[in-house]
Amino acid sequence: MDINLTITVNEKLYLRNPEESELGKRILEYSIILIERIGFEAFTFKKLALEINTTEAGIYRYFENKQRLLLYLVDWYWSWQEYRLLQETRNVERPKTKIMTAIRLLATRVEDDVTTGHINEKLLHDIVMSEGAKSWLTKHVEEDNKDKLFQPFKDLCARIAEFVTAYNPKYAYPFSLSSTLIEMAHSQYYYMVHLPSLTDFGKDRNEEDIIRFLEQLVFGALDSPGKSK
Repeated sequence: MDINLTITVNEKLYLRNPEESELGKRILEYSIILIERIGFEAFTFKKLALEINTTEAGIYRYFENKQRLLLYLVDWYWSWQEYRLLQETRNVERPKTKIMTAIRLLATRVEDDVTTGHINEKLLHDIVMSEGAKSWLTKHVEEDNKDKLFQPFKDLCARIAEFVTAYNPKYAYPFSLSSTLIEMAHSQYYYMVHLPSLTDFGKDRNEEDIIRFLEQLVFGALDSPGKSK
């Protein structure tokens, strides 16, 4: 039996739901391919239209601008990551194991998920690492936040923060630790691949080294006799 995973994204990010038409799905599929290939700065709707043999006007019927499209893709990615985390910790009782599962999920390379069809998660993972911050480092970040456009990232942070609090109920900074973990997992992986002098993992390029580093940081904080609630 074939199983197709559907991720729901904030409707304020699009003018027409791209998941409801073949053209919309092609816009998502090939925008990922093109952004990963040439970068977000060089990416335009004109180039995307040529790639999928449609018109710029056709793409603008779905997305107001490329910033909204990028945020759509980033939100989709974080929702998918939370789904993966829930699946992998569903039958896990120990909070420490849940935290370690989250670390491994965040710090290792993603492979394409065949249940999502037109979304290539392997390429999307690379985009989120290299371009993801551009979706919220804007002058309208507070307005976007009021529209809950960053909710998938917040949901993932909250999920990991739950694991943190379950492990150490007295720890005072579960959300700060959670968001730091996510950002650091991505930045250390990015440095390992592209800027090796900024990390200790550039020589061997071993994901397991990043995982051990993050485990030391997280549990070093959680097991220390520092400030409590």
